[in-house]
Amino acid sequence: MTTTTPVTNARAGQADRIAALAQHPWRLLIGGALRGASDGGTFSTSDPFSETELARVPDATSDDVDAAAEAAEAARSAWRAVPATERAALVLRFADLIDEHAEELAFLDCVDAGSPIANARFDVEIALQQMRMFAGFALEMKGQTIPASNALHLTVREPVGVVAKIWPYNHPLMFACRIAAPLVAGNPVVGKPPEAAPLSTLRLGELAAEVFPPGVVNIVVGDGPAVPDRLVRHRAVRRIGFIGSEPTGRAIQRAAAESAVKHVTLELGGKNAMVVFEDSDVEAAAAGAVFGMNFTWSGQSCGSNSRLLVQRPIYDAVVARVADLVRARRIGDPLETSSEQGTMINRAQYEKSLSYIAIALDEGARLVTGGGRPEGEEYATGFFVAPTVLADVTPTSRIAQEEVFGPVLSVIPFDTEDEAVAIANSVEYGLTASVWTRDLDRAHRVARDFEAGHTWINGSSMHFPNVPYGGFKGSGVGGKEECLEELLSYTEEKVINVMFR
Repeated sequence: MTTTTPVTNARAGQADRIAALAQHPWRLLIGGALRGASDGGTFSTSDPFSETELARVPDATSDDVDAAAEAAEAARSAWRAVPATERAALVLRFADLIDEHAEELAFLDCVDAGSPIANARFDVEIALQQMRMFAGFALEMKGQTIPASNALHLTVREPVGVVAKIWPYNHPLMFACRIAAPLVAGNPVVGKPPEAAPLSTLRLGELAAEVFPPGVVNIVVGDGPAVPDRLVRHRAVRRIGFIGSEPTGRAIQRAAAESAVKHVTLELGGKNAMVVFEDSDVEAAAAGAVFGMNFTWSGQSCGSNSRLLVQRPIYDAVVARVADLVRARRIGDPLETSSEQGTMINRAQYEKSLSYIAIALDEGARLVTGGGRPEGEEYATGFFVAPTVLADVTPTSRIAQEEVFGPVLSVIPFDTEDEAVAIANSVEYGLTASVWTRDLDRAHRVARDFEAGHTWINGSSMHFPNVPYGGFKGSGVGGKEECLEELLSYTEEKVINVMFR
């Protein structure tokens, strides 16, 4: 299909910059060298707003993955011998370099992933905050002494070995910067960015090459599942950290287990519930529901509260206020600073969202607002899905049970506290949940009874420094992230018993 690139004020001003992406020598980072794929292969990455090609990037081969893992293994002994404070200093230097290029990196995520530029800038800020936090934890990788006998019994924490990090397209730069935790812990890393939005990570690899010794940071990407499959199966890889969908997480578990015994952590999807009781402030709860749905990322967030459960006495009022807030949102060119929502990542995700809306309507849901592509010439191209609110959703319907990963909020009525908790817990996921009420006892009861790893009372979607994040059930396994526990998960505890003669 032939498309005409939409021209907005922001896009006209950035035309040369966008065109330059096609001329940039995008390369993998392997063993300290920036290079193309071993067979010269490339694949295309596209702008989901204009639906046109941005650039061609290296399409890594299995040989490239092997080379990256082997380079990391070769660097392992020297890197683990570097004192923790010096490793942290290099991570801080890397953070400062990213800070210097913050606007460039935000721009790449904006045009490559369709994230509004304000969101992309915020992602860079969060990435830097987390990198500096992990660097600050360097001296917290402590052991202990145990008075088990008259001998000396002590533990020490040691790096686990080569780490594979694999992350999705909704926050490419922010997730890429989470390589800071294994690096501070003393592990070389092989990072695999999303093929749907690889540019910011490939640029990050160029910056990393200026800071770290060869082999300590490696970046490989390929079009399709072959690269991550080869990576998680590689014998040199001892530790795998994955963020992404639940089906892909299970595939990674299987592949890792078939090759060796490996430590795998998974942060996966969610079908998160926000429960609003009748004593809640309608305005605050509606605003929280819209904020927590992450419409700013077109709903492409595992933490989105995509199920809004509202007690019947205030059900109609909450639905009406949520609809008003959603209709007022500004959807547009991700490069425009005024845009509050950009595009879906690609056509497949765009069509998936529309198909789920159609299924929901067939199953009896009521369309309150949205429901498809926004109207207007400015939306003639681009993978836009209007923020959508569906009311009167039944708890067992597909839209209430399955992760859409799109801007679709399902509103479900309930009568009693027990019913609300049962509905909230009725899905296979257990990432986040929130409860809104003025009743302190009820708030704590419901939070206690949620089968979810990260909860809020009278809040939604916010993350906080060093507050553990991670899910239960189908939403993840292996430990919490964004905190000291994540750093420690990239170490192994060794016990030393000193026997006195």
